[in-house]
Amino acid sequence: MEKTVLKNIKLFLFDMDGTLYLGNQLYDFTKELLELIKAQGKQYLFMTNNSSKSVEDYVIKLEKLGIEATKEDFITSSQATAMYLKETCPNEKLYVCGTRSFIKELELNGFTVTQNLDEVDCIVMGNDTELTFKKLDDVSKLLCTRELRYIATNPDYVCPTEYGSVPDCGSVCDMIFNATGRRPKFIGKPEPAMPQIAMKMTGNIKEETAVVGDRIYTDVKSGLNAGCVSVLVMSGETTYEILENSQDKPDLVLESGKEIIDYIK
Repeated sequence: MEKTVLKNIKLFLFDMDGTLYLGNQLYDFTKELLELIKAQGKQYLFMTNNSSKSVEDYVIKLEKLGIEATKEDFITSSQATAMYLKETCPNEKLYVCGTRSFIKELELNGFTVTQNLDEVDCIVMGNDTELTFKKLDDVSKLLCTRELRYIATNPDYVCPTEYGSVPDCGSVCDMIFNATGRRPKFIGKPEPAMPQIAMKMTGNIKEETAVVGDRIYTDVKSGLNAGCVSVLVMSGETTYEILENSQDKPDLVLESGKEIIDYIK
């Protein structure tokens, strides 16, 4: 696909960690890129699989990095998971293997979160930066002894940091699979739900929408599954060896989001 296809894009859906910043370090091009998109009358949303933070937490984080944002600027796997739960099991009590921030977001959406294993109707896994062995033991016990609905926010194996990577939700779910033989239904990227929600929110069609991220198996595949333009940036997790060996090919490969500036000017 020609690089000039980005000139036709009206909505950019940006992954954040590894795409616009790394850990707590903003990439030097990010402010210019976001300002240019707005100056051209186009739109962007932040679309992340990381469920360890609520939308309010992300607003605060971006403010600390120098980026002004509101709650309406985000599509997160936490939000998509809450929407899925509302549609499929709105009255079920949840056992959540996730952060306090994630639990609070689910509770604000009307769900009851319980640690009483006898009350649990559904298990929800997130990117739990507050993970304990007790949580792993509880989830294993529930999955081994009962046929419960089992949901996870995202399949990412790692989360990038300034010093490398740390395990993400997908790695923990693999660990649970090794213990129980059970795998969850994943809600976030690579499923098309998040880009579809974003397009519905903004009134854009798939030909006008680009998903930009640093992971093939989540970001790129989510864009492909939603029929959007998929843009891979090599500033995060993906290496050229991974790209070469992947069956899923992005429409455009860039060294970083900085190149987008030249393509849309």
